[in-house]
Amino acid sequence: QAGQPAVMRSSIRNILSLNTTKLSIRRCLATTDASAASSSSSCSTSLPSAVAAGSFRFADLSIERTEQPKPKPPNDSLVFGSQFSDHMLLARHSKSAAGWMAPRIQPLQSLPLHPASKCLHYALECFEGLKAFRGVDGRVRLFRPMENCKRMLRSAERSTLASFDPAELHRCLRELIRLDADWVPDSRDCSLYIRPTMIAAEPRISVGPAEETLLYVITGPVGPYYPTGFKPVTLLADPTYCRAWPGGVGNNKMGANYGPTCYVQLQAAAQGCQQVLWLYGPEHRLTEVGTMNLFIFWRSKDTGKPQLVTPPLNSGLILPGIVRDSLLRLAREWNEWEVLERDITMGELIEAIDSGRLMEMFGSGTACIVSPVSGIKYDGKVIQVPTMSQGAPVTMRFFKTLTDIQYGRIKDHPWAEIVA
Repeated sequence: QAGQPAVMRSSIRNILSLNTTKLSIRRCLATTDASAASSSSSCSTSLPSAVAAGSFRFADLSIERTEQPKPKPPNDSLVFGSQFSDHMLLARHSKSAAGWMAPRIQPLQSLPLHPASKCLHYALECFEGLKAFRGVDGRVRLFRPMENCKRMLRSAERSTLASFDPAELHRCLRELIRLDADWVPDSRDCSLYIRPTMIAAEPRISVGPAEETLLYVITGPVGPYYPTGFKPVTLLADPTYCRAWPGGVGNNKMGANYGPTCYVQLQAAAQGCQQVLWLYGPEHRLTEVGTMNLFIFWRSKDTGKPQLVTPPLNSGLILPGIVRDSLLRLAREWNEWEVLERDITMGELIEAIDSGRLMEMFGSGTACIVSPVSGIKYDGKVIQVPTMSQGAPVTMRFFKTLTDIQYGRIKDHPWAEIVA
């Protein structure tokens, strides 16, 4: 591209070089399409009105296998986000060139980024997080991956990054996991974490929409979230801090939503808390727990009947979590309690605890599935939450059901896509 430094042009050519032998992978299309249709039937997030007119294509995918496979780390040495598998998926888009270039799977390597790359200065990026699981039958499964691909498209468009067809990303992603299937731990507690990312890569220090987009996917094995059993957490609820606000980007998965929370997490740790309960507005509305969605199980103040309650998505303050949606779908399928998506205030929560109506409170997310809450530090006081007093039966039921689906103990479930 005109105006780019020669070293940058050379780096781009190297990373997207298609001089290796293309492998024919069209044989996978039939099985991929069938699985995609199964996953799409349970999708919860709507696509933007204008789905990508142009997109990279699975049919154009090329593969370069590593010549130096790395040894697999033992399961008991796995540290989240620290070990990575052999290959990565890459695709680049340029508004001034031909749009999307052909996607490529290649050995994992560092990215050649110019120091003026826009993502490094103005946080024009977004990402996703999902997992692959090795089931009790030895097969490798993905959990509702199309949901992540669709949510990433929405985040990309909010970040002015290049649009794409989520189904094409889904197919390329499946091929990457097939290639590195031996990196999925043979354990019912471990998994392969998958991190799709999109960044604005043009070397231009000016505030404006992305002109060049780099999409990449890396993966790595991770250990159990609870290596020694369920550990309930205590939350810091401090209205001084705010995670998201109406009209902002709190309902998108962008790095800009996560970096600023690290300081508040340090404040929570200094006060003996493990996570942050994010509040919003003068009524101190509950929004999220750390990086998780929030659920409360209590008895209705009016009827005394059990209710499962979670904050609604219509405020724009809440990330539409895949696990959140899955728990709501399960609860409605079980049809044992009233299921509500509505605002909850700290005053309402405290009243429910004081009156004995609250039974359980937990967060939900990809990393943990569910995380029980045992206490909240608010207004200088620690409020005890009785989640574990009866063994957290609802929290544990959700955890067992989802992990049974993910590891294939529940057979042929439409949320679990077999890829290898």
